[in-house]
Amino acid sequence: MHKIKPLSFFSFILCSIVFISCNSPYTFKKRGYFKIDFPAHSYKQFDQPGFPYSFEYPAYGEVKKDTTFFEDKPENPWWLNIDLPSMGGRIYISYKEIGKNKFDSLVNDAFTMSYKQHTYKASGIEPEPFVTKNNISGVYFTLSGNTATANQFFLTDTTKHFLRGALYFNATPNEDSLGIVNDFVKKDLQHLINTVKWK
Repeated sequence: MHKIKPLSFFSFILCSIVFISCNSPYTFKKRGYFKIDFPAHSYKQFDQPGFPYSFEYPAYGEVKKDTTFFEDKPENPWWLNIDLPSMGGRIYISYKEIGKNKFDSLVNDAFTMSYKQHTYKASGIEPEPFVTKNNISGVYFTLSGNTATANQFFLTDTTKHFLRGALYFNATPNEDSLGIVNDFVKKDLQHLINTVKWK
């Protein structure tokens, strides 16, 4: 009786595994992204003394005073960031006084920032005019495509107040992976907008 050499036996097992695996049916797997557990939509009041506006913001957010605008200081002390740490996002809130700034220039700047900075990446930009329940008018910009921001807006009374907001994520722009997060936060942005009051 011949002894089986260990190397030959190992080669036989390896060939058998390769042969069997070649006959296994292939299962197609869709490309996917990590599941995100979203918090409940609930809100906190922002109503600080000295600020010319108030609003309700998402409870999972953290309000922080904006201390830099690119390399410069903000024009006034009423600029804020609302950080969304669980999502790696930030809502930038800037405020300008009409009178010190021309109303037409502020509106043009808001449209320019939405269009000029994102046109080369956006596959579509949809401006939606609105009037809130507090009788404040504005425009909401929804951008589609792999843009740095998919949600921007401004609110104004046309005589004194002009508030602008934009949502950004600390991630490479990808409409597929960020779409569900953008849709979730958009509801909270709309709540923020609808609760803005001037002082």
